[in-house]
Amino acid sequence: MSATTAKTDKARGRIRIEPGAKRIRAYLGGEVVADTSRPTLVWEVPYYPTYYFPLEDVRGELLTARDGVDHSPSRGDGETFTVTAGGKQAPGAAVRFADSPIEELRDLVRLDLGAMDAWFEEDEEAFGHPRDPYTRIDILASSRHVRVEVDGVTIAESTSPRILFETGLPARYYLPKTHVRLDLLTHTDKASYCPYKGQAEYWSVRAGDAVHENFVWSYPTPLPESERIAGLMAFYNEKVDLYVDGVRQERPATKFS
Repeated sequence: MSATTAKTDKARGRIRIEPGAKRIRAYLGGEVVADTSRPTLVWEVPYYPTYYFPLEDVRGELLTARDGVDHSPSRGDGETFTVTAGGKQAPGAAVRFADSPIEELRDLVRLDLGAMDAWFEEDEEAFGHPRDPYTRIDILASSRHVRVEVDGVTIAESTSPRILFETGLPARYYLPKTHVRLDLLTHTDKASYCPYKGQAEYWSVRAGDAVHENFVWSYPTPLPESERIAGLMAFYNEKVDLYVDGVRQERPATKFS
């Protein structure tokens, strides 16, 4: 299958579909639910793709049809299934759009990989959403003067940032912890996972009488391709006043705004 963009009318939107080359496996209760070397990448949202599995590469005996449908303006109505394996259940974790207006999807099954116990790309366990093959990360050492303000209070200042450039997102400035006002930060319970960087931990910022939740994050043990930001701290450009070489940066509009 070549890469295609399935286009419908304006109200129904569009999705991108293309073949993947990795072997993908999903497990629940210690059992293999799906194993394919022919996954299909489907961009249901603009930011990252989802894996769809060929019907014959999913263990159909582990799927039980449920009431209700998963409706999509572009993909049509999908029949939902509970996945049962190894004494565990994942309700609604599988969907098939058998009558989709997009022909390429009709013989595929979408698995909610987050509902599985584990999933693998080749022999490496993966977390979060699948990697986008068109996303690149570059991390560069810099001597630019970076200052971060929240409500007029300087929270961090450094002339030795690491700048992370990620496709589709604004540059992120990662600063040494010793250049951050740690006395104004409170560690929170929030955690997130990026398939390019790993698991992040978060801090809230206290500026005057206000507390700004989860404005700061760090990757204590990032994935190999992002090791250069290990232990450094970054701030949402969208929510703070960021000055680079004395010039205040315009706050970008992103999904994190």
